[in-house]
Amino acid sequence: MPADSKTNSPEPDRKKPRARSKSPRVDKARKGNRSPDRDRKKKRPDRSRSRDRKDKRSRRQDSDRHRQEDRRENSDYYWNKYPKRDASRSNHDPEKDKEAEDKSVIKPRERKTVDLLTSRTGGAYIPPAKLRMMQENITDKSSAAYQRIAWEALKKSIHGYINKVNTSNIGIIAREVLHENIVRGRGLLCKSIIQAQAASPTFTNVYAALVSVINSKFPSIGELLLKRLVLQFKRGFKQNNKLICISAATFIAHLVNQRVAHEILALEILTLLVETPTDDSVEVAISFLKECGQKLTEVSSKGINAIFEMLRNILHEGQLEKRIQYMIEVMFQIRKDGFKDHAAVTEDLDIVEEEDQFTHLITLDDVKQANAEDILNVFKFDDKYEENEGKYKTLSKEILQSDSDSGSGTEGSEEDSDGEDDEEEGKEQGTIIDNTETNLITLRRTIYLTIQSSLDFEECAHKLLKMELKPGQEIELCHMFLDCCAEQRTYEKFYGLLAQRFCQINKTYVEPFQQIFKDTYSTTHRLDTNRLRNVSKFFAHLLFTDAISWEVLDIMKLNEEDTNSSSRVFIKILFQELSQYMGMSKLNARLKDPTFQESFVGLFPRDSPKNTRGGLTDELREHLKNIPKNVELPVAVTKESSSDSSSEEEEESSDSASSSEEEVKKKARRVTRDTKRGRKKVSDSSEDEDRHERSSKRRKQNKAEEEDRSKNRNRRRNYEEGKEKRKEYSRREEKYKDDSTSSKTTRKRSKSRDRNRDKETHRRNREERERQRS
Repeated sequence: MPADSKTNSPEPDRKKPRARSKSPRVDKARKGNRSPDRDRKKKRPDRSRSRDRKDKRSRRQDSDRHRQEDRRENSDYYWNKYPKRDASRSNHDPEKDKEAEDKSVIKPRERKTVDLLTSRTGGAYIPPAKLRMMQENITDKSSAAYQRIAWEALKKSIHGYINKVNTSNIGIIAREVLHENIVRGRGLLCKSIIQAQAASPTFTNVYAALVSVINSKFPSIGELLLKRLVLQFKRGFKQNNKLICISAATFIAHLVNQRVAHEILALEILTLLVETPTDDSVEVAISFLKECGQKLTEVSSKGINAIFEMLRNILHEGQLEKRIQYMIEVMFQIRKDGFKDHAAVTEDLDIVEEEDQFTHLITLDDVKQANAEDILNVFKFDDKYEENEGKYKTLSKEILQSDSDSGSGTEGSEEDSDGEDDEEEGKEQGTIIDNTETNLITLRRTIYLTIQSSLDFEECAHKLLKMELKPGQEIELCHMFLDCCAEQRTYEKFYGLLAQRFCQINKTYVEPFQQIFKDTYSTTHRLDTNRLRNVSKFFAHLLFTDAISWEVLDIMKLNEEDTNSSSRVFIKILFQELSQYMGMSKLNARLKDPTFQESFVGLFPRDSPKNTRGGLTDELREHLKNIPKNVELPVAVTKESSSDSSSEEEEESSDSASSSEEEVKKKARRVTRDTKRGRKKVSDSSEDEDRHERSSKRRKQNKAEEEDRSKNRNRRRNYEEGKEKRKEYSRREEKYKDDSTSSKTTRKRSKSRDRNRDKETHRRNREERERQRS
């Protein structure tokens, strides 16, 4: 290095001389390759290293000095000993004064306590007594430190309640959750529920039931949770993450079952998964269908049918794995069984009434990332913390008190209040009369729409029973059943089962149906053929199931004067259906039941032979045979009475006596003529029966004789055929004897030929016998 560079250098070169190598060749090489530039490059890094070491040393000293100052300022000894040495007071900086007065900023004195109370475990152990003391030191509720500690406590309590919830204690946990300020911590609550459900999917129905309770009181929380679940499902669908999709879809399905989410969201998810089918998407769709298939079948039968039709097309195409195809087949079997192993809501978790629930109509396209409101998961200072806390306490107290009152209120007070309300309504109704029958028309429209929108009679009965009809409106419901049934092209058993269910559930519906039966029978002439058939089958179903009493048949009088063509057709179809449902033996036993004989007098009359022949039964035939013997006595009595009356009337006036005798004679002639006609017709009917029996016996005898003759013919034919065979065989033997001189070859040929001929003849004979037998 040159001399001037040495003089100008800030520090002398203190580097030790390099030790020379023992080998002279290496030293020579080093001396030959050395250059002044290379020496300069080597010495400059040495100076820079020393400079770096000095900088590091100075920085370390500065940091140690600042750390000591912070430790000194944060210690209680410093604050007590040097209260006036505060930099903010000495300098009087206005910005720092604002920060000191700003309660949203945690003060340095409280920082250590807040960090200890809000940090996760892993630091130094704090005894419970000291922990309580540290918490009690922070008493200013409007300060950020107090709110931060309260926020962490709220988070901890919400996590604890969510982790403890199950089917048995869901009511208790719901009340405890409502005690906490879930309006402020709604983000924490939604996050905790979603995480708990993802960790344990088997408890999804329990979490959904808890969400339904919270949603009935705070719909905004239920909407936030539903939006986050939709966003989670969309995120998993875009990332092709099957586990996230199944977890979110299962939670959404149970929210649909609990009526928190609308069924349109479920149908959108199913359509999205099945439109472009893959193995994973179909698997997610099937798991979703298992959870909410029963609910969708109840509320949207057409939509679920369309989804299953798409699944059937996917199955027919056969482009997916065998495992997925088997899952689709299992899904169809589950649907066929009515989702009995996959109930929408169990009895233990059906907590919220349908009218108290708030259903959110959210679609997949409506939810954006901004709707998740992730900022609610983070602590935020509240200027009106005490005011908001007080408002929520009063609100939660009202909610919990109203629930307790509704669950354990006294029945007497409710009955008294209901009675007073009914009296007031009665007074008001006495003054206002609705001649337009708007309420009646609205009721009938509601009943009709409910019937048409129901899939089966059980669902329809369940919906109609929830309508809570007023007293006196039961007969309108019964009329609607009959009218809807009569309007159908053919009779549908749905209406008969529906009316039967109502009669069996509540006996108040029996009397309206019996009254409608009588009114309908008296006005059958107003019904056309189709309506008449449907109505008669409807009442036949109610009779054979004993939904209504058989005593309603006392209105029927089966004679020429009291019936018309429509009523006779009605009776005919009615008893045809009864015989088809019950069978002739059971129907006959029911008609012979002594408890109903008074009601069946009109159906099987015995007042005159003319009416008795209207419905002939075994008993009525016996009655007709015995009628002449029974009729003679009344005729004789009438003659004696007429003679007595005539003798008395002769004393008074001869004209009146002669007229009465003529009337009596006419009546007697009419009765005898009727009896002769009845006897003659009865004798004719008995002769016809005997003739029919004789002809049937004759036919049977002729058939047996014909069979015997055919058997004899077959035997004779077989005997003749056997006789011819024996002659042929003897003829062949003679021929064989004559041809004994022939050669052996010729004999063998003849034998084989004869043997074949015998086989042929035997085969023909066997076929002929079989043909004759057939």
